[in-house]
Order: sequence, then C-alpha cells, then structure tokens
Amino acid sequence: MEASMISIIVNGKEYAFSVGDGHGQVACSETLSFTLRERIGLTGSKESCGEGACGCCTVIMDGDAITSCNTLTLDCDGSSIVTIEGLEDPVTGELDPLQQAFIDYYAFQCGFCTPGIIMAAKALLNKNPHPNDDEIKEGLSGNYCRCISQYHVIDAVKYVAENSGGEE
Repeated sequence: MEASMISIIVNGKEYAFSVGDGHGQVACSETLSFTLRERIGLTGSKESCGEGACGCCTVIMDGDAITSCNTLTLDCDGSSIVTIEGLEDPVTGELDPLQQAFIDYYAFQCGFCTPGIIMAAKALLNKNPHPNDDEIKEGLSGNYCRCISQYHVIDAVKYVAENSGGEE
C-alpha cells in the first residue's frame, strides 16, 4: 500500500504527515487536537469534553473557529491552523491585544477554557472587528466556562473591538 501524505500549516509553519496505521503515521481517526498536542507539542488548546461541546479545544482553521477535538486531521489537509501559541508576535513575543485584554480584564479564573475562548473571540474579531454585545455572545456561544468568567470575557472582547481601529 502506498503511503499518502497530508500537510497542514500551523502558526505559519508547514507540517507534513504520512497517513496510515503504522508507527508514526496519522491514522484516519486521529483528531486535530491530538495532532496539535501530541505530535506537534502545542498544548495551549485543551481537550475536555472530546465532543466539541465545550470549546476548550477551539483553534482557527482557514479563518473559522473550529473545535479541534472533533475535527479529523485528514480533513485539515492543505489548511492553515492558528492556535493560541500563534497569536503572539513572533518577533517581539508581545501578546496579541486580545490576550492582553483577557489579562487586563481578569477574563479568566482557572484558565482551562481560556485558550479556546480567546481563539473563538479572535475568529469573531477577524470577521467582524466591531461586534455588538449580542454578536459577541453569539460568537462565544460554543465556549463553556465553569468558573463563570463570561462577563469579564465580554468586557475584554468589547475593549479590543472598541480600541482596534478596525485592524483586528
């Protein structure tokens, strides 16, 4: 059997994987979450429910927020993925304004769900730089926080939306 290959770009770096059931190969059933965390070592996104219901594993694929725990890596062939690790400035190491706003507005408690919420918010702001409250709530509706930090999250996203100058 001839091995097939897939490639994905993660945070600007291309990764190529052999597909199959052999050692080191990406199996047809492997999720993007597993690939990011176990193969590439990007552990910022968290896996919690494993069903795409909580949003902890949210990453941005080709501009859209997706849950990586229920996305097959094979379905990502040729796609560009951005994880929480990819938001900081690669030259200066400066946090993305959205990450800084989460810190400034105390928009987290335990922090487990925070990477997924930030990625969902980032995807929202990339498409709609100035969302209203209802649009923010809708954009984050797939993310669940047990610590009830949602009010601060909305404030942080609103701050970035109001101060981005439309460049987000």
